[in-house]
Amino acid sequence: MIHTLFKTRRQTVAALLAVALLSVPSLSADEPTTLNGDAAAQHEQAALARIVDPPLGLPDVPVPDDNPPTAAKISLGRKLFFDERLSHSGKLSCGSCHLPHEGFTVNESATPVGHEGQILRRNAPTLLNVAYQRSFFLDGRQSSLEKQALEPFTVEDELANPSLDVVIDRIRQLPDYAGLFEEAFGEGPSPRTLAHAISTYERTLLAADSAFDRWRYGGQENALDAIAKQGFDLFTGKAGCVNCHALDEGDALFTDHLFHDDGIGWIPARDIGAGQLITRRGMPIYTAVNDRDAVATPSDMGRMEITKEFIDMFRYRTPSLRNVELTAPYMHNGTFKTLEDIVAYYGDGGFRNFGIDRLVRDLRLNDTERAALVAFLKSLTAGNIEALIVEAQRELTEEP
Repeated sequence: MIHTLFKTRRQTVAALLAVALLSVPSLSADEPTTLNGDAAAQHEQAALARIVDPPLGLPDVPVPDDNPPTAAKISLGRKLFFDERLSHSGKLSCGSCHLPHEGFTVNESATPVGHEGQILRRNAPTLLNVAYQRSFFLDGRQSSLEKQALEPFTVEDELANPSLDVVIDRIRQLPDYAGLFEEAFGEGPSPRTLAHAISTYERTLLAADSAFDRWRYGGQENALDAIAKQGFDLFTGKAGCVNCHALDEGDALFTDHLFHDDGIGWIPARDIGAGQLITRRGMPIYTAVNDRDAVATPSDMGRMEITKEFIDMFRYRTPSLRNVELTAPYMHNGTFKTLEDIVAYYGDGGFRNFGIDRLVRDLRLNDTERAALVAFLKSLTAGNIEALIVEAQRELTEEP
């Protein structure tokens, strides 16, 4: 096995990268930076390099032994991720709920719009730094990124295909996929290769090197201003945010990877409102015509739906706070539109109920302290986010 040959996972991936890059042309500084040919290959080099050497503030990337990253897998996975032809309607893709320019989530509505205008019941989690998650979906129902990647294809209110076989058959019939799976895997399309390609692309969405990272891990004292530093002191001290949004001495994921009841699940679902226009990418796609259509959040028991344990009712996975400035609206159902809303909610002790986590309490924060926490949260926005968007835009702008 590969992992027996190297002392660390980073050494393993680095060796695989070295082999992969032998077939990828390099670019000189004076060559045109188009999105075709060698410039496209440059994107794959950059994506592979991020996995081997993540941006400042992130730990080593966990990579399955049976799915090492390659340039061909990344390119194929990106293409599949944004391909609307792989949905039943031909109008949706994975990227429809994880828009690059919206923090790889959806900013326009509390929860995304799915198949034939159906309003999904949960907010779309960002895919930035998804490589580090230990469980997937807000209820933790999948244990690997590979398993997660397949599920939306057959969910009836998402991509809505009747089966994965239908998806695979469609891929085989599309001429622009000819030879791509064979190049990436040495075999044709299958559920396994479909999952491995998409998850490999998703592992490249590593976003850090923020102002906070440059201050804490890069030794740049002036990278963080005074109010953000005050916010960090509150975050790790009086406010106690760090109890769920953990960080280490050498890196920070800002999550404990656990499930908590923060009180939001007990708040009655908000209606969108009959007659309200729902948009995607700024284009009108659906109008709620009556109260039945207008319910934004169907019944949702959280982690309890998976474990069947009453104690898990309304518990949801702790999200990372990295890039949180980019990923509004917030909470599992998109309850809050701004960071100020979130700080106010937790500062006031949340929505009290018998199951709420003991860590949620009245923090007695004044206005200055609340503003400082918001400033700190904004300091977690990655310095390399534009590069990820540019790489993704290649699929959004090129015709198959």
